[in-house]
Amino acid sequence: MNWFFLTLGYSGLSPKAPGTVGTLVSLPLGMLILIYLDANTLFLATLLISIIAVKGINRYELESGVHDNQKIVIDELAGMWLALSIAPAVGVAPNEVMEFSNGFLIQSLLAFVLFRYFDITKPSIIGRIDREAAGGIGVMGDDIIAGVAAGISTAALWQIYLQIQTLL
Repeated sequence: MNWFFLTLGYSGLSPKAPGTVGTLVSLPLGMLILIYLDANTLFLATLLISIIAVKGINRYELESGVHDNQKIVIDELAGMWLALSIAPAVGVAPNEVMEFSNGFLIQSLLAFVLFRYFDITKPSIIGRIDREAAGGIGVMGDDIIAGVAAGISTAALWQIYLQIQTLL
């Protein structure tokens, strides 16, 4: 069960770009939670999963001696879900998902792109956490901060877009 959880249903076992595959698996799951529940539920689920993941990663690293195995992608889920809980964070009905005006789909996709950007490039504190924090905190921490940065950036870009639309 632990390996299934840490690899996000074995999506982290992808031979190419396991982090991106894990994020791609996380995106529609998070979107479904936003559609059928709400952003608060997504945020709280992310916190719970993150706590469980830190413990699981610590156990894995203790047993294997490997820090930040690229097959562990539960951290991508946490980052992506945080970005989604901050960025679109709008309640939409299932039949409204494809409507451009509410911004749900556009913001969700932008959050994905920005999260992957921050997660791969690891600017500023994201890279510092990745390099210096040990164990599960180090594995989860950089993705959590990348998710927050992606969520805030997505929300800001969407607001700028809306402001430009009102000027035109």
